[in-house]
Amino acid sequence: MADAAEIERHVGTEAPTGPVPKPELGQHFALDAAAQQEIERVLPVKGSKLIETRHYGRSLWGQTGKLTAQLPDGSDRHYFFKTASESSVGRTAQKMITAEIAGLDAIRAVSPSFAPEAHGWGAYRDQVTSSTTYFLVTSFCDIGLQPPAPHTFAAQLANLHKSSVSPTGKFGLDEAPCHATIWYTVITWQSSWTTLFRDILAYTIHLSQQQHEGHDSYAEFQKLSDLVLDEVVPRLLGPLEGKIKPCLIHGDLWDENTATDTATGEPFVFNPMAFYAHNEYEIGNWRAARHRLSGKEYVDAYKECFPPDEPAEEWDDRNLLYSLRFDSAAAVLIPGSNLREIVRDNMKALCNKYCHLDKVRAILG
Repeated sequence: MADAAEIERHVGTEAPTGPVPKPELGQHFALDAAAQQEIERVLPVKGSKLIETRHYGRSLWGQTGKLTAQLPDGSDRHYFFKTASESSVGRTAQKMITAEIAGLDAIRAVSPSFAPEAHGWGAYRDQVTSSTTYFLVTSFCDIGLQPPAPHTFAAQLANLHKSSVSPTGKFGLDEAPCHATIWYTVITWQSSWTTLFRDILAYTIHLSQQQHEGHDSYAEFQKLSDLVLDEVVPRLLGPLEGKIKPCLIHGDLWDENTATDTATGEPFVFNPMAFYAHNEYEIGNWRAARHRLSGKEYVDAYKECFPPDEPAEEWDDRNLLYSLRFDSAAAVLIPGSNLREIVRDNMKALCNKYCHLDKVRAILG
């Protein structure tokens, strides 16, 4: 699990330079017999036995590792392993694991090479904390360049968006996804993207407000968010109604949720918050300067592969609107960061442009 210094790394206001440092294969970690048996149960080749477990990569919310199993024929195979423990993240631990598997399965159903294959999940009792730890096992992809090269990555991402077909013809997903420890139960099948996005943003703002009840900023933030939800959202998304198709999105796409597979040289994604949405929503997470994906080369490459919807001149304002969800969620997950102030300033900008001046003045003075 990442420490506070690593969490702070995600909150910068300037774009990082250079690629993400390559994950290193770490020390061995121990599993008791019951945990090992439960993990072996979900391995795809029956009769496989774990022979090595080592730390690999990092997660803010659990443990990640590389498993090596010996198959019945004597050969070895590697797998990726990830946990979420009730002792660390509470009752959402199981949902974090099952929702991630649902997202990986959905992505692979459209683009098989664009995500690791999920082999299964399970649970075991942590001998130290006596709490339940949930885990998933996927195929192992050795992480190379993060993020991948702009044009190759944008082409693969746009292909996922274009090729996907909602099984209901609506926006949403059967299983509500998680953004880290936030379980988005408000994501259900909806015919209207405007309605679904409003629900998602309203829920995220509600969580942020819960953390700041009684603070000086609470009232102004609430009034601004109400104006955004009631006036800006329908103004910017209303013109899209009936004109856009639901696209399967990753949903939390930033520098360290995508990489180049060193074995194939192709980009792939992981840690999804997948559901069917407006494809442009995906790029809302790239607006944050703290991400390498915010670079012009990535945004332009994507727009070349999937041109903006009409009105195209409002693409940037829609992007700013979509960024509110990502930054608000990050503010909830990383208390004490400057992200809530960024959200407030961006809401002000949208209200000043799309709301009656008297309403804005009544809030800001």
